[in-house]
Amino acid sequence: MATILLVEDNTLIREAVAGYLQLDGHKTIEFDGIEGVFETIQRGGIDLLILDIMLPDGNGLTLARLIRSSAIDADIPIIFLTAKDSESDRILGFEQGADDYICKPFSAKELVLRVQALLRRTQIRTAQTETPFRTWICNENTVFMDTDRHLLTLNGIQCNLTGAEWKILEHLARHEGQVISREQILSECLNYFYEGSERTVDTHIANLRAKLGGGWITTVRGYGYRFDGQRTQNDITSGTEA
Repeated sequence: MATILLVEDNTLIREAVAGYLQLDGHKTIEFDGIEGVFETIQRGGIDLLILDIMLPDGNGLTLARLIRSSAIDADIPIIFLTAKDSESDRILGFEQGADDYICKPFSAKELVLRVQALLRRTQIRTAQTETPFRTWICNENTVFMDTDRHLLTLNGIQCNLTGAEWKILEHLARHEGQVISREQILSECLNYFYEGSERTVDTHIANLRAKLGGGWITTVRGYGYRFDGQRTQNDITSGTEA
């Protein structure tokens, strides 16, 4: 059972979504506006956030950006549930830190399945036999990854990633030097397809580049992306001091 925070000002939609999630075995905490949401997340115990964009007392995009820039639960999975359905709206949503974006009107069953998939990816991301500690260098910069603690530092400074960004970076890094197609990223990391979904991959990659700087992820035109960091044998404690 997961604890899901649901922020939606339309009472009928909020109650319907909460009902479907509860039938699937989840606990829901419901808000009809922005007020109190960030404080609830800061208290901990929230596994996933479903967030409307246009709210009576604020904007969901602004709230998502605040969550992603915070030090507490910055990587909480976020699903936007909104009537803003243009491609540019979806791209903006992912740029602000969304892990998924669902447009109204929507299928409640599909929403539940997407919640299940996102929770599964978040909870099982460290189910690997290899060490969770990895250190990479590129252009005299150093990235340290601890997948158990979901910690990433760049030159000793902590860098907050969304759940989707983590999944993509881990996948690329595990296949260092190999070209990974957008289709592979969609199926292995995001686990869904829709019209314009390849642009979603491009947006996540652009966000990763903005956070890590240049050189780490190379675009191989017509094929996909390649992680160009080189793994080191440095003492794993060197990345835990941030």
